[in-house]
Amino acid sequence: MSGARVHDSVPRTARPPRRGALLAGSVGNFVEWYEFGVYGYFATVIAARFFTPEGGSETEGLVRTYASFALAFFFRPVGAALFGRLGDRIGRRPVLILVIALMTGATTLIGVLPTYATVGALAPWLLTFLRAVQGLSAGGEFGGAVSVMTEFAPPGRRGLYGSWQSFTVALGLLGGAGVAALLATVLTEGQLSDWGWRVPFLLTLPLGLAALGLRLRLEETPAFRHEGRRERPPGREVARTVVLGAGRVMGWSAAGYTFLVVLPSYLQNTLHTGFRQALLATVLANLGFAATIVPAGLLSDRIGRRPVLLTGAGLVVVLSVPLLNLLQNTGTSNAVKGLALCGAGAVVGLMAGPGPAMLSEMFPTSVRHTGLGLAYALSNAVFSGCAGLIITETMKRTGSVDIPAYYAAATCAVSALALATLPDNRGS
Repeated sequence: MSGARVHDSVPRTARPPRRGALLAGSVGNFVEWYEFGVYGYFATVIAARFFTPEGGSETEGLVRTYASFALAFFFRPVGAALFGRLGDRIGRRPVLILVIALMTGATTLIGVLPTYATVGALAPWLLTFLRAVQGLSAGGEFGGAVSVMTEFAPPGRRGLYGSWQSFTVALGLLGGAGVAALLATVLTEGQLSDWGWRVPFLLTLPLGLAALGLRLRLEETPAFRHEGRRERPPGREVARTVVLGAGRVMGWSAAGYTFLVVLPSYLQNTLHTGFRQALLATVLANLGFAATIVPAGLLSDRIGRRPVLLTGAGLVVVLSVPLLNLLQNTGTSNAVKGLALCGAGAVVGLMAGPGPAMLSEMFPTSVRHTGLGLAYALSNAVFSGCAGLIITETMKRTGSVDIPAYYAAATCAVSALALATLPDNRGS
């Protein structure tokens, strides 16, 4: 089960139209990652409004902000286990409807929360609670969405269909960055800090309602209807596969958050770049990320998951330090820096494209929602959710400005070892 080729034996006549399933499966990822991107992009503002008492240190406030960020990620495995078990028992559709409702409600409420100046120490606790709810819902989202997309995929197209999960992640991050950049352009710094940061969170309400409408019209997957209640493999075997899956995606998780989400705060606090310039850099990195995801998924259907994933992980190992040094060099032109950022995002896309299909193929239908959701959630909890906290705190203690590069390279090196055990999944 840990990587063998998986085929869902579903009659072709049982497959309903797939475009609607792709849209309904991926739209929740857009909402989820839009919010996580917004939180990362506004980390410095949120730190000042919620985690920094009067006279407090800005760095300490940022560390607390990332601690709250990390805590939400540690609720993801709980959500993956809870909602994944439901999804493997009652179906993908009802669980996906439930998690998008929870996610939308929690994110919208962040936009109306009172700040530290209004309610004191209660403010960070309220924010952390809502992010915990987000973490629970996000934990159930990935497993259900990827199950839907790959179980509706025609033969030999799981890589392409699964890549849409990652592509809508890129769109969500870009959407968050675009909204943040627009607000930073039309509002003064005072307005942005006072009330402007609330707008992106409130915009989640109409987005979430649209996603909910799509999912209410979603049909259950043919694979679940035909195979979902088959005998489940032993729990110990599933647990081993979950750990292996988490190892295979840890580089994707860590490098993705380092280059696509943590980067704005790094540029502002370490390289003293302005907020607008930092957001522009993030947009460029996410454009590179988005550009390679679907082609990488399609390529993995033709030549196999392993070579594409290993190429992405290997390039991060080799290029992380030179990339960061290039950004640190004041003599480097903005055009060259922009190209480098696009390249960094593109390399992460090589892992994000085939990643969902790779995880889906590691588990049979009867435990797929739980298994792939847990593997992804555990990896994200440790290596994505903690990225900002680890990087910020380590830089503070060591004084080294190269920590983000070391972090991304080290995790991708370990991930490459796990990826090397992948079998040939061409055409599956």
